[in-house]
Amino acid sequence: MPSLLLLPGLMCDASVWAPQVAALSPQARCHVPDYGLRDSLTAMAQQVLDDAPVERFALAGHSMGGRVALEVMRMAPQRVTHLALLDTGTHPRAAGAAGDKERAGRMALLAVAQAQGMRAMGQQWLRGMVHPNVVDTPLYEDMLAMLARSSPAQFAAQIQALLDRPNAAPQLPAVSCPTLVLTGRQDAWSPPEQHEAMAQAITGAQLCIVEECGHMSTLEQAGAVNAALAGWLARQSA
Repeated sequence: MPSLLLLPGLMCDASVWAPQVAALSPQARCHVPDYGLRDSLTAMAQQVLDDAPVERFALAGHSMGGRVALEVMRMAPQRVTHLALLDTGTHPRAAGAAGDKERAGRMALLAVAQAQGMRAMGQQWLRGMVHPNVVDTPLYEDMLAMLARSSPAQFAAQIQALLDRPNAAPQLPAVSCPTLVLTGRQDAWSPPEQHEAMAQAITGAQLCIVEECGHMSTLEQAGAVNAALAGWLARQSA
């Protein structure tokens, strides 16, 4: 049975992948890495490689985890049999005023986390990330609880990693393994057109746009994501 590494996004833990672990366990041995307090995508990718239970594995990353997955691909492409990029991107932080605005926004959220706690930060941050139908539901409360389990120190480290993110777009044409590119139709952070461009840059990539879904696709529309990942895993690698 193949191994599948599921890389979580910013401030997410293994629970963000829980529906996929449950659905895909008959098909693959699932593992969800923990980045600890690593503050660069390269360091996170190295941790993933060091902790991988086998030499070769399928690799799926959500949000920041997608960027970590691309860094794994840059560092050790021979170890990856399949690649899935969910609700993510390849662009670096913009130069000039746009980049300064991103940094200021992230630092403002960090200040809330440090002063009021991670749940208070999540209440500000999460509302704009999910489909409006999810807000204030039990699933939304589960997401807030996940954020509350993390720490301001972890948040600070991961913010630094994202602010320093490289431009990963030049890597995409070199990807040769079966690849899935997926996002939510209403993902305002990582929109469909961004994923369309990523899929076009990877030979043979499959594009999946999940309807009625924001940024947290693995939880918001778990059934659709599970089906897409099951089909992706079944594709033959080179």
